Amino acid sequence: MFNFAQDRAAMACFQALAFVCVLTSASRARSDDFASTVVSYVPGTNPANGFTNPAAALGAPEAFTGEGISPGAVTPFVPPFGTSEIVSIGAGGSLTLAFQPPILDDANNPFGIDFIVFGNSFFTDGEWPTGVCAGLAADGGSVQVSSDGVQWITVPGVVADGLFPTMGFTDVGPYSPTAGQVRSDPHLPIDPLLTLADLQGMSYEQLVEVYAGSAGGTGIDLASVGLASAVAVRIVVPSGFHPNVEIDAVARALPRARSADLNADGIVGGSDLSILLSSFGSSMPSADLNGDGIVGGSDLSLLLAAWGST
Repeated sequence: MFNFAQDRAAMACFQALAFVCVLTSASRARSDDFASTVVSYVPGTNPANGFTNPAAALGAPEAFTGEGISPGAVTPFVPPFGTSEIVSIGAGGSLTLAFQPPILDDANNPFGIDFIVFGNSFFTDGEWPTGVCAGLAADGGSVQVSSDGVQWITVPGVVADGLFPTMGFTDVGPYSPTAGQVRSDPHLPIDPLLTLADLQGMSYEQLVEVYAGSAGGTGIDLASVGLASAVAVRIVVPSGFHPNVEIDAVARALPRARSADLNADGIVGGSDLSILLSSFGSSMPSADLNGDGIVGGSDLSLLLAAWGST
């Protein structure tokens, strides 16, 4: 019997495979979309014991934590907590990370955001273990940027370890002991106009919808401090009585069309195609590469254009 949904998916798959056969390696994505170098680390007066390896802040944010202790997916209710996953900055301390190539101010990025800082904040659960946002546990820390590594500008109105805790996968529950199949996008910011009051009382399913495929984090627009580019980002904790601040990663924000590695295995390939085709016709945020609200032919074209890229 004719099944329109299956027929459409099969046709899309056939077209995809045909297109893959003629793809070249001309459209490879940038490989270095996270902070890659520790410029300096000043631990401050009260860093968390055992969390003083600044290299933990390099690379992508954690999606799975607690290996060997209490393993589970990173969610807004379960932050990363491994000594190799986060670095702690005590009062009076700082962490400076470099980007190469520099972060650019790009108005085409979602919400105009140019980079995203990931800490280990988390939502408290008002109806444990169902995952209902009742509040936020976050430590703060200011964010500075520099276009030359010499002069630094403090970004107003943002904190490094703040409102949007990390979400590692879009297809697991709030306390999943296993990893999901669909990774969130660490390059996709959340709407910066949202407040804690907007999120309080939301169920986990509602939070996933609000995150819309994003991995969370604090988004920052370089235009807010008048910079066209930045070569380094610094997280600063004030002196005196102040909690330590934990940092997981700093990522570039990128247009959604560049986020075709849907399973985050480091390359755009057959597994990503399978995920997109299984979501064809839906509004699955992580597979909606052009952000038009539905997974369709345009998203398939974007994925194929990135085929083989890392």
